[in-house]
Amino acid sequence: QVQLVESGGGLVQPGGSLRLSCAASGSISMISDMGWFRQAPGKQRELVAIVTSDSSKTYAGSVKGRFTISRDNAKTTVYLQMNSLKPEDTAVYYCYTDTVRLIRYWGQGSQVTVSS
Repeated sequence: QVQLVESGGGLVQPGGSLRLSCAASGSISMISDMGWFRQAPGKQRELVAIVTSDSSKTYAGSVKGRFTISRDNAKTTVYLQMNSLKPEDTAVYYCYTDTVRLIRYWGQGSQVTVSS
């Protein structure tokens, strides 16, 4: 099993920045891709960004150029640097990892609120 613990959410003004972190523990040798989803009130969960095991990155069109996903050298922690935040970025952000056994694990969720 893999456990994911998120940190870094909060309240920020429009145009501000936040950095989310997600640290994995447990069967970390099984980890493959990592990434972030978000879910706004009344909306479906949507993919924000992915970083694969070979460090290839993919972003949702709505965040491209503003958000940056990265992993540490051990590839057990994933980060989401969010710049130029907009009110529409307000959501609960969930990190996830897919393992080599095709099992997906989720973090506990972090509230990000963008408001003046």
